[in-house]
Amino acid sequence: MTGEKPVIVLVRPQLGQNIGKAARAMLNFGLTELRLVAPRDGWPNPEAGPAASGADVVLGRAEVFDSVADAVADCSAVYASTVRRRDLMMPVVGPEQMAAAIRSLRGRAAILFGPERSGLATEDVALATAIVTVPINPEFGSLNLAQAVILLAYEWSRGSDLAQPPAKELEAPAPQKDLDGLVGQLEDHLEAAHYFFPPERTVATRQTIRTILTKARWSSREINAVRGMLRAIAEPRRR
Repeated sequence: MTGEKPVIVLVRPQLGQNIGKAARAMLNFGLTELRLVAPRDGWPNPEAGPAASGADVVLGRAEVFDSVADAVADCSAVYASTVRRRDLMMPVVGPEQMAAAIRSLRGRAAILFGPERSGLATEDVALATAIVTVPINPEFGSLNLAQAVILLAYEWSRGSDLAQPPAKELEAPAPQKDLDGLVGQLEDHLEAAHYFFPPERTVATRQTIRTILTKARWSSREINAVRGMLRAIAEPRRR
């Protein structure tokens, strides 16, 4: 991944709890730089810590600015998270486009989020490079602050190098002879149980059985396990 991690800028946030929840959302996706523009209740805010649920590193590094212009002064690209604004002529992109542009940017990028009740003001959006809009239900566009942050942070993280749980290494498919052995053993047990009836359907039934077993792409270990089960069913141990 190229490009620096984006800065999250909360413009005039109203509740300390929402700042904490936004910090929690950020850290889940590897973002740690939070900037606050004129928080209503000042900073630090005692309600932010509990709501952050352990994202203390984000809150501890948070910076406070008097204006949006000051908060994004070192950024080469600024994205305003808001609905499409008819009063401003500027590009409107989706989260995926925004994330790709940030990853390819040589410089800093910021994502602006407005106050919980009113959203970004026109003068805030005017400082942005582009508007980023999340596609949501047009009849119910009611994302809270943390939800908006988490959606855009997640989209950025999709192309990041965040650590992922190691995938379990898949076993190699068994050679054909092992599969043939399993099919033959199963067919022998079914023959002994008079499963193939009526006789004219035997060929088609055998083909169906092979198709079912082939689709599973068994490993040799799995085939040996299944064959052991079949032996145990057909030849139960004497007590």
